[in-house]
Amino acid sequence: MSTTNRIAATFARLAAEGRKALIPYVTAGDPYADVTVELMHGMAAAGADVIELGVPFSDPMADGPVIQRASERALERGIGLVDVLAMVRRFRESDATTPVVLMGYANPVERYGPDRFVDDAHAAGVDGVLIVDYPPQECEAFAARLRERQMDPIFLLAPTSTDTRMDEVGRIATGYVYYVSLKGVTGAGHLDTDAVARMVPRIRQHVRVPVGVGFGIRDAATAVAVARVSDAVVIGSRIIQLIEQEPREAVVPVAAGFIREIRTALDTLAPASTK
Repeated sequence: MSTTNRIAATFARLAAEGRKALIPYVTAGDPYADVTVELMHGMAAAGADVIELGVPFSDPMADGPVIQRASERALERGIGLVDVLAMVRRFRESDATTPVVLMGYANPVERYGPDRFVDDAHAAGVDGVLIVDYPPQECEAFAARLRERQMDPIFLLAPTSTDTRMDEVGRIATGYVYYVSLKGVTGAGHLDTDAVARMVPRIRQHVRVPVGVGFGIRDAATAVAVARVSDAVVIGSRIIQLIEQEPREAVVPVAAGFIREIRTALDTLAPASTK
């Protein structure tokens, strides 16, 4: 199976089953440098459909204090982009089906070299790349390189996104788009599900790929509310909060238990024959 097909096949399968995608985010190398691959496997086994793996960065301006702390801890342990790609390679040794999306910022990619990054990410088994501070109109060549290597360029949309921005994203994005449901940073504020319900249909007028919603989703109730109007639910800060103080041996069980709870809740929306 090609890497592009891993994301496309996942969403196609879920759509056929009437189910919504669950996409957990964790920062690579947090809360322990050697736990990430085990954590990825644990989340996949618990029902994660796509895994977003954060690349630690010293100035994650779109992220709130929870994910900032995760980045700081990972950087203190020396985790860089080379290590993140190595984690994906190790994950792929025993999981050839769960899509992995790298999420991060332009600086580490620029320092690594964009062309080298694309080649090495492809070789490691990455399926999609979301660079928070790469605006779509300024990274068409990078997006094209990703697609040449069968990886999806994934972009953020926000409550403040204009129709022009949505058109730009819709023109070059593949895989899925990530709608940031709140104004502000990750983990901030309270989710307004009515506002999400109004925005997602507007996004669908501009993009042809599935729409995932993240920021502010902290429990089964908010996950279900968002899943009613979207194709995927993305959860990051809440998972990091749950595991950041746990001893190493508890990290995977705690994260997997939370994922399993959310998965079960999301599947209440599926037709009875698929449960």
